[in-house]
Amino acid sequence: MSIRVYVPGDSGARSVAADRVARAIALEADARRLDIQIIRNGSRGLYWLEPLVEIETPSGRVAYGPVRAGDVESLFAADFLRGGAHALLLGPTESLPLLMRQSRLTFARVGVTDPLSLDDYRAHGGFAGLLRALHLTAPEIIEEIVASGLRGRGGAGFPTGVKWRTVAGAQAQQKYIVCNADEGDSGTFADRMLMEGDPYCLIEGMTIAGLAVGATRGFIYIRSEYPQAASTMREAIRRAREAGHLGVNVGQNFGQLSGAFDIELRVGAGAYICGEETSLLESLEGKRGQVRAKPPLPAISGLFGKPTVINNVLSLAAAPFILARGHKAYADFGMGRSRGTMPLQLAGNVKRGGLYEIAFGITLRELVMEIGGGTASGRPVRAVQVGGPLGAYFPDALLDTPLDYEAMAAAGGMLGHGGVVVFDDSVDLAAQARFAFEFCAQESCGKCTPCRIGSRRGVETIDKIVRHENRAANLALVEDLCVTMQDGSLCALGGLTPMPVLSALKHFPEDFQRPLTQMASAR
Repeated sequence: MSIRVYVPGDSGARSVAADRVARAIALEADARRLDIQIIRNGSRGLYWLEPLVEIETPSGRVAYGPVRAGDVESLFAADFLRGGAHALLLGPTESLPLLMRQSRLTFARVGVTDPLSLDDYRAHGGFAGLLRALHLTAPEIIEEIVASGLRGRGGAGFPTGVKWRTVAGAQAQQKYIVCNADEGDSGTFADRMLMEGDPYCLIEGMTIAGLAVGATRGFIYIRSEYPQAASTMREAIRRAREAGHLGVNVGQNFGQLSGAFDIELRVGAGAYICGEETSLLESLEGKRGQVRAKPPLPAISGLFGKPTVINNVLSLAAAPFILARGHKAYADFGMGRSRGTMPLQLAGNVKRGGLYEIAFGITLRELVMEIGGGTASGRPVRAVQVGGPLGAYFPDALLDTPLDYEAMAAAGGMLGHGGVVVFDDSVDLAAQARFAFEFCAQESCGKCTPCRIGSRRGVETIDKIVRHENRAANLALVEDLCVTMQDGSLCALGGLTPMPVLSALKHFPEDFQRPLTQMASAR
């Protein structure tokens, strides 16, 4: 019987030569005439240990890492196929401290299964949520989501069940489920990891949403910068359709009668603004990605003018667990109005970067210092940006803020999509504030003046401040620009750009007194 060897095929692992490691293992096993089966699983999210190679033994999986192709010969010599001792031996995978600390609900299968194996998916609880949904009425499915407290994981934090209920109540012959997989925020990679590591979870979640609101068609809008995720999702959709889990009767494999539901994958052209839901709809319809004015809301008049559920990957991927285990099992995690878990993505200047799915309530300091291990440079942490390029910069004094929607808002920030980027004491926050304006200017769809023009004026004004040109007047002008952008922009791109700018001004005022030469060298 062949020994199963797991080598992640995740984009993050492949970027540090996981493919080379897999080839080296295959060649060495062949040379030694050993019978092995190499499985390209998703990443466990412990990116500082990638490539993380796991061996399936009678007592469970054993992990080695980070493994390089040059380590393979010595691993075989140490009998690693039976869990032998080696300098890279990490021990039983499930006993790794930073895996044990997590509460993996949405990411329970990521890194565990063969991503495209339907048998693997079913063996690890896949389709249990859909099976239960098929035995419930549409209103009962929606009430499970409402009672779970699930909120949109894409950034806004709007209650998912309320959105589903609105679409379900809209009268129309055609309704749609749209998955926003245009993950463009800096420091975020959870959507990509889920799609590459457990694609059927997203398919199952979208199907449950379709049953709940009466939608027969779904679209996944994925960014062009994710070719591997797109390829994996496309193949998973094909296999699910072939197996009868998508198509004219999604319940046929469970002996149930149900309506049709199918999914189509669409790849965007690389515009950050298409992560905004109405711009995404415009792009799906074949138009230029520009923001639509609201009302009407997409739940009433969305894709092609029809009632549409638009949810992020993580929101839809949480639905199978909620339906399979019941709303209370999900709501038991978290704090306050932030229920369940949040896949937090830790990046930037941090020792142990990766994805950690944890119940809401952990503090920013615990995440960065205890889980992340502090900065990779070894220098003190000076600022932490939470929520992508439009998120606030948190100083040390605010690092004890709990990571939940309300606590983050009260501290002047946002949780967003869960991206956390760490900076040490060499960071120039004036340069970062300038970058926020510059980013907005480059990514604006151009439809509204506050975003299109305000962002450009912001770049110019920050430059004047750093050059000490009418400093007091220009600081006042930046604040006025921020108010105008917050109040007058059509969407969150212009409306949230002031958040990083104002937080930098508030918490790091000394950086705006530096000479232009220092600022230019920091950029």
